[in-house]
Amino acid sequence: MENIFHTFILDDHPLITNSYEWALRKVLEKREQQLKIKICQSIREASVFLQDRQFLASLDLVFLDIQLPQEEGNKFLSGEDIGVFLKKNGMKAKMIVSTTFTDNYRLNSLLKNMDPDGLLVKNDLTPEELMRAIEAVLSEPPYYSKTVRELMRKQLLNDYTVDSIDRRMLHELSQGAKMKDLPAVLPLSLAGIEKRKRNLKQVFGVEEDRELILKAREKGFI
Repeated sequence: MENIFHTFILDDHPLITNSYEWALRKVLEKREQQLKIKICQSIREASVFLQDRQFLASLDLVFLDIQLPQEEGNKFLSGEDIGVFLKKNGMKAKMIVSTTFTDNYRLNSLLKNMDPDGLLVKNDLTPEELMRAIEAVLSEPPYYSKTVRELMRKQLLNDYTVDSIDRRMLHELSQGAKMKDLPAVLPLSLAGIEKRKRNLKQVFGVEEDRELILKAREKGFI
């Protein structure tokens, strides 16, 4: 029987991908499993493999970086969009998400939208932490790194979830789109879109559209 562990990594920093691979090999040595790994460093490169259902079905573990450079014409705006896509399409592999963001709104949205088996803040990561995270996700998920655990303990996670429609709206506005044009690209009426924008302004504590875009960019939503 094949004893190969299939893994997919999406991250644009080679040092990070090397660290993931090293930690994973250490964990798999204990399990006497061999590693077969595919590493992608861009959304465009990853999009090719996301269309291969056989490839997705073979996976045991996926590592996703959230903050990746946006690419014009690609339906995926971030690693978060890819994670949501994989969940919606029935991927059975465990998922570990990593991010540099520590904002409570952003982390809350990642937890609600993606429901990852592991959520890691990159500043928390050490070789030992990575190995603990992988072992926990494979045996008894979920696993959250120190910063995420602290935020959850202090109840700083906000109830409002910035979902994929909100993020698409923010993206379009940041590119100069007018509100009247958004119903053509979002599955909402103009009134529904305006309500979402008002809600986001309240969540971020801003009043002007320009401030909303700046705050959304600062928090990693665009």
